[in-house]
Amino acid sequence: MNLRDRIARLIIRVTKPRMITGFKRSDGVVLKNLRLGSTTVITCRENFFPQEDVFIGHHNFIESSNTIQIGQGCQITNFVSLTTHSSHISIRLYGDQYAGADMAGYITGKIEIGDYTFIGPHATIMPGTKIGKGCIVAANSYVKGLFDDFSVIKGNPATVVGDTRTMDRPFLDTHPELNASYFRWAEDGNTNAHS
Repeated sequence: MNLRDRIARLIIRVTKPRMITGFKRSDGVVLKNLRLGSTTVITCRENFFPQEDVFIGHHNFIESSNTIQIGQGCQITNFVSLTTHSSHISIRLYGDQYAGADMAGYITGKIEIGDYTFIGPHATIMPGTKIGKGCIVAANSYVKGLFDDFSVIKGNPATVVGDTRTMDRPFLDTHPELNASYFRWAEDGNTNAHS
């Protein structure tokens, strides 16, 4: 192996995507079981509040200037964007006079994702979105608004196309030993995203 190949292999070994276990939030809470892809970018980390057992894969963009809360056990796959501000209307309204956040059409809002929700690849979660617990967001979905617990969310713009409890029922019937753990989180607390 020549020197150039050795150097290339060393660089790849050092820079290749990897999962990092553990995360310390800005409020001092240490999450020992949070897993985060090394290629994911989180801006405004002081406003980013995940819970324990969250998985965030690779090549995600998480912009949390207006606060993002992610519930326990959520999975955010790869190439997902979560953004708490959007200037796409303002730039058209103002053209070359666009100057940032204090302009008409500049949208801001918190993002909340409930416990044990799954966000598929290439999904975009927009400002002011609240997704309930136990939901699935399908790949390539553009999500904005309020979505009840256990929603299957799909499309551009995303709408509710199903209920995850319907998907889960055959597995719970086949594996009754899972009912206790499932219903412990599924029946705990609020029953929809609007409450």
